[in-house]
Amino acid sequence: MMEKMIFGRFIPGSSFIHKMDPRAKLIFVFAFILLVFVANNIPTYVALIVFTVAVVFVSRIRLYFLINGLKPVMILMIFTFLLHIFFTKGGDVIVHLGFIKIYEEGLKQGIFISTRFLVLVFMTSILTLTTSPISITDGLETLLNPLKKIKVPVHELALMMSIALRFIPTLMDETDKIMKAQMARGSDVTSGPIKERIKAVVPLLIPLFVSAFKRAEDLATAMEVRGYRGGEGRTRYRQLKWGIRDTIALLVLVLLGVALVYLRMNF
Repeated sequence: MMEKMIFGRFIPGSSFIHKMDPRAKLIFVFAFILLVFVANNIPTYVALIVFTVAVVFVSRIRLYFLINGLKPVMILMIFTFLLHIFFTKGGDVIVHLGFIKIYEEGLKQGIFISTRFLVLVFMTSILTLTTSPISITDGLETLLNPLKKIKVPVHELALMMSIALRFIPTLMDETDKIMKAQMARGSDVTSGPIKERIKAVVPLLIPLFVSAFKRAEDLATAMEVRGYRGGEGRTRYRQLKWGIRDTIALLVLVLLGVALVYLRMNF
């Protein structure tokens, strides 16, 4: 399962979204996250799903690959769905088995919240799959530049976020290797009672933390020997250029927002 984690990975390509300015993509994703909370009925959520599928198609990232990458977070989605199913009350009772009652409102909210979570994961995954970590750092730093006037270390914050994003797949791969090594020695963290699984995780966490600290130390040493001294006075090899495609993408997002507001108010 670990090798299927897609969040934080970058797949080079030449699609419309790959060629977009990282600043436009960051604004696009942040604005989309806000628009998701406008949806509150079936037509609005259908519009979100159609829009998300269209973005996946334009990015030329295989839908199967994205769905396969959702498996590590599927438990959270199922838990969220069940939480609303059993604890949200309202409307008619759909299922009544002993003390278990499932209400119409609970089922509706469970589907809506799960759909919201699904499209958010898809859209953020598209961002990382079509944008290199260094481009995300440059775009984020540029967008946060106004905060430099109040002495906020924008470059350092953007760099930390980029490094964290970059090392998510690396740590997942490292976890998978350690798990396979432990299983080869007779340890099993995938079956048995919950108590036994928790005990089996401890030998997994120690080498993972050691490996993570070693990677962090190696990275710090590499940055130091290359003369890294923060963002003050630094220049960039790659210059960001805002193009017509970036403006078109944001205009399309504005149209989505107008459509969601209309569907929310009229249905």
